[in-house]
Formats: sequence, C-alpha cells, structure tokens
Amino acid sequence: MKIAPFKVEEWMNEYEMDAEYNIAETCVESLTIEELLNFSDDPEARLEEIKKLQLTYGDIKGSAAFKKGVSSLYETVEPENILPSHGAIGANFLLLYSLIEAGDEVVSVFPTYQQLYSIPESFGAEVKRLDLKYEDGFLPDLEKLKSLVSQKTKLIAINNPNNPSGVVIKRELLEEIVEIARAADAYILADEVYRGFNLEEEIPSIADLYQKGISVGSMSKVFSLAGLRMGWIAGPEEVIELCQLHRDYTTISNSMISDYLSVIALENKEKILARNLTKVKKQLQILDDWVQSQELIEYVKPNGGTTAFLKYQLDLDSESFAKKLLAEKGVLVVPGIAFGREGFLRIGFAGSEPVLKNGLALLEEFLEENKNGKNF
Repeated sequence: MKIAPFKVEEWMNEYEMDAEYNIAETCVESLTIEELLNFSDDPEARLEEIKKLQLTYGDIKGSAAFKKGVSSLYETVEPENILPSHGAIGANFLLLYSLIEAGDEVVSVFPTYQQLYSIPESFGAEVKRLDLKYEDGFLPDLEKLKSLVSQKTKLIAINNPNNPSGVVIKRELLEEIVEIARAADAYILADEVYRGFNLEEEIPSIADLYQKGISVGSMSKVFSLAGLRMGWIAGPEEVIELCQLHRDYTTISNSMISDYLSVIALENKEKILARNLTKVKKQLQILDDWVQSQELIEYVKPNGGTTAFLKYQLDLDSESFAKKLLAEKGVLVVPGIAFGREGFLRIGFAGSEPVLKNGLALLEEFLEENKNGKNF
C-alpha cells in the first residue's frame, strides 16, 4: 500500500530538535506530572495510587472512569460510545481504516491535518477536496460542498477548529453541513482535538449534532498532556463496534498509567481548561498585536485552537523561508506547503510565552532583513 509522505510530521521530525525558538508547537505548554496531580484534591494520595499500579494491560476498551470522563465533554454521547486510542492520530487512522474501502468516495476540507485525506487515498478511495480559501476566512463554501457530495459519498471529513488556521466552524454552519451529509446518508468525521478553546462561543461537537457524526479528540492539545498519547473516538454504536473489531489488530490497550492520569485530568477539567484558556487568550493577543504591526504579514485571526496561518509577502517559497529562518534566527515554523498552501506559515502560539515573544521578534528581524524581496 502506497501512502503520501506526511509532510507536517516529516518537517517536525527533521527540524524540531534543532530549534532554539519553537513556535511551530501546537500544544498548550505541557503539564508536568506534579502540576497535573496538584489539580486534584489529594495529590499525595494520587501519587501513592500510581506507585501501586500493576503494569499490566488494564482495560482493553479503556477504563470506565476514562470513558465516563470523556463523555462529560459532550452533550449526548454516552460512555459506551467512546473508544480510546493512541492519541487522536491513532483515532483518525483507526476510524478511516475501519470505514473506508477502495472505491469509496470521501470529501475532505483542505487545508487540514493530512491524515484526513491521505489515508483514504491510500486505501483507494476517491477523495474530493473542499478548498478553504483565505478570502472566505478559511470557512467551507456550502455550495461547493453540495457540488462535491453525491449519493456515493461515504464520509465528509472536517477539522474543527481547523488546523492550520485556527478557524472555527460555528453551530449554524455545522448544522448546514449536517443537512448536506444527511441527504447523502454520509458520515461526518470531525477531528476536534482543539475543541474546548472557546474564544468566542462554545464550539459544538459533530457527535452531538448528527446521528452519523463521529468526533475525534485527545488529551494532547486542550489538556496539555500530549505525552500520555491518549485519544478517543466518540460516535454511533455501530461505528464503535466496527472500530473495536479493527483495533484488536493494532492495539491491545492503552497504557494503564496514561489512562489513570487522563482520568485525573478529566475529573479536574474545569481547572485545567481555565488555566489553558487564559494562556491561549493572552498569547493570541500577543500574536495579534504583533501581526497588526507588520507590513508583510496578515492572517485570519484564529477564534479557536492554538495555531495560526500567517500569510506573508516575501518572494520566497514557504519551505525556503522556513529553512532560512531556522538557519539564521533559530526560529521554527511550519511552511505552508506542508499543508498544500504556498505563501503561508503555520505557527503555534500557546507554548512558552517567552519563546513566543522571542520567536516573533526574531521573525520580525528576518522579515526586515529580507523585505527587498517582498512580493506585492
């Protein structure tokens, strides 16, 4: 089976360790185990419980406490409709591996996380891309979506909030997408790993809006716990059963310690989300002030998530720009071409605040030094 190289992951694998100022990272600054335990009512008791954990396989389908905690993130999803996975990346793969066959038709937003279109393509599906345009605020054009969806469409893939743009598809527009999917009896897969950062209004889940809606989430972004590698699928019973059938071939269980620590986070979600949302709002303001001061940079301001897609005006392709910036300033960003878009850079703004400020200052220096090559 042939599959396209995963461009954004290849980029991060190649350059992440060389960066002095990594503003390509997409997670809110990660928690330590001590910080996580301190969100609980009795950190010492929790630590003692961890020490006594026997390192066996644990619950094959995820602990009852984990599934209960995840279901609390939704309005209508019950614990039995949750299936844990190895991060959201594992959830997306498992879902597509379980549902999509050669000859199926899939419609995916673009740009987005590459899994959503490259995996179905690798299985022999026909993938139609719904271009999200800068001029449209990176929101889906419903008339274009209707033209792409047919009675053969098995699944529509969206990413909400969107990676790389940080733009949210709000409830009204989501409900219209649901009606388009319903008319074709198609599933909707929503990668919702950034859902929870409600910068304007609460972001609904597709699993709460549509009986064939499937939500993918994780502990990585919103909970600052990427190292646990805990994700999940939330969806209809028949989808969960089918995914479990396929999961038996790829995953026996998640780590007991990861499950246990995730439960602590989910039990204290209000405290962690308050910590992280405060940080996201503050650092988005830092980014926005910086963008507004720049001659050669513009963007659609994110209203969810932790990423932004900066449009630049230099006569450099995005890969050359990003490599030159890293070599000369030690600043890591992701070139837009990793998302199929030239003339853009993706940055993450929710990591270390000093790293963000220093990274933006050095990016400004770089722009100033190279502005003779601006492309107006």
